[in-house]
Amino acid sequence: MKVNSGFGQRRKRSWTRLAGAMAAVLALIGTAPASANDATDARQLVERAKITLDSFTTDKAVGDPVKKLLKTAKGVFISPQVLRGAFIVGVSGGSGVLVVRDGKTGSWHGPAFYTMGEASFGFQAGGDASEVVLLVMTDRGVTALQSNSVKLGADASVAAGPVGAGAEASTANISADILAFTRAKGLYGGVSVEGAVVATRDSLNDAFYARQDLTPTDILIRGRVSNPAAAPLLADVRRLASGQ
Repeated sequence: MKVNSGFGQRRKRSWTRLAGAMAAVLALIGTAPASANDATDARQLVERAKITLDSFTTDKAVGDPVKKLLKTAKGVFISPQVLRGAFIVGVSGGSGVLVVRDGKTGSWHGPAFYTMGEASFGFQAGGDASEVVLLVMTDRGVTALQSNSVKLGADASVAAGPVGAGAEASTANISADILAFTRAKGLYGGVSVEGAVVATRDSLNDAFYARQDLTPTDILIRGRVSNPAAAPLLADVRRLASGQ
């Protein structure tokens, strides 16, 4: 019994170290200086985010609830691809963009660029890729995502978005800061974002806006920068949020 207990403690410590290492890697990605390819990567990510959002809002399973929730959402985070590969210990991660509604004018600002990562432990095998759309429903959620790093479920409450028959009617009873819609291989619920770490990608922010030392608040709240490449995504979000 003592041997098994010791083994369990060692395994727990190993998992804790892995989770900490993963958070450190995300932080390093976010603070790395901009490279020549970052501007291209940022533009492509914005383009793919628009395609992903369009795909979710036209999907029969979640299209109606996503569009209904967008009318009152304060922000939208879109990750076109979150990779998950696992064998006993799983690590998932990807990049995404966030746009935020101006509470006074109703216009939308952004995007700001982020990474999303999660360490999960259990008997898993194989790997897949998921698309993720997070609808930020509260000011608390928007404020949390302005920090350099936020843990979903801890710094901001998160719940799975309603899917399937009767989903649209159930949206009135949801009170989480963030509602998560995930899809893997065409099936919803591909990745759980509970416990995921969302961290800023400063290098992509700087490259996309050709400025240095930008913060999410500069981009999303103060609206100090813009890029014509963001216009199609912002127009799409604006159209969907107005119920069109």
